[in-house]
Order: sequence, then structure tokens, then C-alpha cells
Amino acid sequence: MTALVGRVVLIVGASAGIGADTARVLAADGARLMLVARSEPPLAELTEELADYEVAYTTGDVTKAADVARFVAATVDRFGRLDGAVNNAATTQGGPLDEVSEEDFDRIFAVNVKGVWLCLREQARVMRGGSIVNTSSIGGLRGSSGMGAYQATKHAVIGLTRTAAHDFGPRGIRVNAIAPGPTESPMLDATRRAIPGGVEARIAATPLRKAGTGAEVGATASFLLSDRASHISGVVLPVDGGFLA
Repeated sequence: MTALVGRVVLIVGASAGIGADTARVLAADGARLMLVARSEPPLAELTEELADYEVAYTTGDVTKAADVARFVAATVDRFGRLDGAVNNAATTQGGPLDEVSEEDFDRIFAVNVKGVWLCLREQARVMRGGSIVNTSSIGGLRGSSGMGAYQATKHAVIGLTRTAAHDFGPRGIRVNAIAPGPTESPMLDATRRAIPGGVEARIAATPLRKAGTGAEVGATASFLLSDRASHISGVVLPVDGGFLA
């Protein structure tokens, strides 16, 4: 696959799970990558794994405006421009809404919503056309019990995506969201622990009767970043094995 040959793509939240698998897919598709996460060791390990490709990394916290500005600038300094981005950094939480602490509520919104907004803002300031993909969730398209604060953030990501598609479209920047269903990752493992049986119930209700993989989500991001999706913007694309069908 060569759909992204030469494109410079920033992946935020790239250290594990969907983000790391997306990096593997995009590298194989020819993209030049800047990987970002809070922790350096997994980024260094992934960059070493992808040594045959043009990949760099830097650390940063998406809840801090100065960090976001720095790692976007570092991408442009390293590669000369920014053509695309995957905003994937996120955290999760379980429990009914009336049991969520104010501290946890603020934390999850800071990462999952403010972080996406800060990334969109800084990316749009340096991009001259291109494509941005935000990671939402099927939880951003429907409700269910036990993960209310998380689902609220993923609804908000969809709102940010649709607004950004309008705001940035006249500049030639497309903005879309992907909405994974249960996808094998450390975050899915955390959900299994937080809501015993919940993940298995969702998989059982999925027409394809399986969880997705990070590579499948990454392939969807690659499509949206490529010219094959040149007239697609403001879309929320489920990658869920038919769960929402």
C-alpha cells in the first residue's frame, strides 16, 4: 500500500493500542510519522520497531496547551510541514454517573475533549490543506450504562469534529472521526475490569461476533487521511463489526 507516500502525519496517543497499531499501518502505507504520547519508553520502542520507515517521536501532554503547541511545531521542524493528524489520546472511566467523582470527571474531559480541541487548534494553524482524524467511539453515537462520563466525552469529540469540518473546510482541511466498537487494546482490558461482562455482551451483540483490532481501525484512519477520501469531511465512521447496524 502506498496511499500515504510522503505525507507527514502526527499521531497523538501513539504509545499503545489503537494509536500504536495505527502507526504501524500508516508507516506501511508510506506516511512519515511523528508519534506523541506522555511516556517516552513505549514511543522509543515503537520507533525502533518501525526503523525501516521514517518515524520520529516526542513526548507531550494533550491537556497542556504549551505541550501541544510544542509537539505540533516539532513535527513541522522535523519534516517541514504537516499533512495529516490522528488525535487518539484518551482515557477511560467506569461507573454510573452519580458515582463519578468530580476529580475523575474533570480528568477525563481534560484528556478526551480539551486535548482534542487543543490538538485541532494547533494542527489547523500550521496545515495547508490535508486531513485530520479524531478517535471517538460507538459510545459517542449511543448511550449505555456504566461509562457515562467517557461516553459524554466521545459525544463531544463528534461535536468538535463536525464543527472543525465547517471551520477548516474552506482552508482545504478535512476533519472526520472514527468510532471504534470494542477493539482489542489496553483500554478495552481496562473496560473489562471496570464493567465485568460488559465487553463480552457487546461482542456477542456484534454481527461479526468479534472485537476489532487496532490494525482495522488504523486502516480506516489511513483511508480517511488519503486522497481516496478527498470529498469526505464531517463524517463519523463506525469501525464496529456492525454493532450499530
